[in-house]
Amino acid sequence: MNKKKTALIAAVVILILGLGYWLLAGGESKQKVTFATAKVERNNLSESITATGTIEPVTEVEVGTQVSGIIDKIYVDYNSVVTKGQLIAEMDRVTLQSELASQRAAYDGAKAEYEYQKKLYERNEKLHAKQLIADTDYEQSVYNYHKAKSTFDSSKAALAKAERNLSYATITSPIDGVVISRAVEEGQTVASGFETPTLFTIAADLTQMQVVADVDEADIGGVEEGQRATFTVDAYPNDVFEGTVMQVRLGESSSSSSASSSSSTVVTYEVIISAPNPSLKLKPRLTANITIYTLDRQGVLSVPTRALRFTPDALLVGDKAIVNDVEAEHKLWTRQGNTFTAHAVETGISGGNLTEIVSGIAEGTEVITEATLATMAGNGMPASPEANAGGERSPFMPGPPGKKK
Repeated sequence: MNKKKTALIAAVVILILGLGYWLLAGGESKQKVTFATAKVERNNLSESITATGTIEPVTEVEVGTQVSGIIDKIYVDYNSVVTKGQLIAEMDRVTLQSELASQRAAYDGAKAEYEYQKKLYERNEKLHAKQLIADTDYEQSVYNYHKAKSTFDSSKAALAKAERNLSYATITSPIDGVVISRAVEEGQTVASGFETPTLFTIAADLTQMQVVADVDEADIGGVEEGQRATFTVDAYPNDVFEGTVMQVRLGESSSSSSASSSSSTVVTYEVIISAPNPSLKLKPRLTANITIYTLDRQGVLSVPTRALRFTPDALLVGDKAIVNDVEAEHKLWTRQGNTFTAHAVETGISGGNLTEIVSGIAEGTEVITEATLATMAGNGMPASPEANAGGERSPFMPGPPGKKK
């Protein structure tokens, strides 16, 4: 009997506790709608593409030699600052001087022969006019004269070539600049054959560099001259360098290689970006990670793009008034108390999360961007979060298991 009485009392206590919890909790949950807003304000809108490339001098000259021989003296090294016409290397002159002496001797002999045959020809021409010599003798003198003249002209050209080759033994800088590469050592033999050997590479001005960027074919359509670009190099990861698109190469490049290159099925195009380098941090051949701003507008009136997708629904806002007396492709909504008002706007460019507003609403106006539907318990505490309802996702999604529908 005592056991039955104890069980009955326990059941009554549990029933009272459950009823009290139900009364405190309000018996059922309610739904609450909150609206997120943003101001119409000025922002910087941008869209960009990324690429990789290398840092290169704007003007770079390879200095070679047109004669074969031994490098006798070198007067510059890496990083040497040179001026136009400055002596930077000399080749051994012995062989070239011997060749010059030989050609000069041949020239002197050809000149003497030419002058002799010329006088003989002029004399015979006068005698032949008076019919004092046979035609055969006259013709022989004409032949000898022209042959001597040809030999003389040939020796004159050979002498000029020998003199020029000797001058090539003195190697000077063709521009003002800095030596960034040296490919030879003193005593090294260089051979000038089908291709001129490169001895030095000289960059004109390292304070004005350029970036040669390889832009993918899918992005090249948006790249134009004058666009802003930024880039970083691994040597200075915390520095962001500024530049401007100077050229989009679509044909042959200056190095006689195609400005567009392909690897497997990927096609890239060379884009030249200016790279001012007053601090000389940028070194030739550094790899650059480049961002080119294909869309770059500063201080334009804009709103979050999601605000243009928001539309209040009668089921969502209940008996609140909706004023929608405009017909337009794009609208923004404002809220005044329980009244939602539509504003027809004209949009401009879009930078992803932000869209430009050309006209239709004043700067500083607060517009609705989205609505959030939350279930509240009877005690005013949120029961569980719901999905966004302002055009991002439907507000009428089913609640979690165990909730009242």
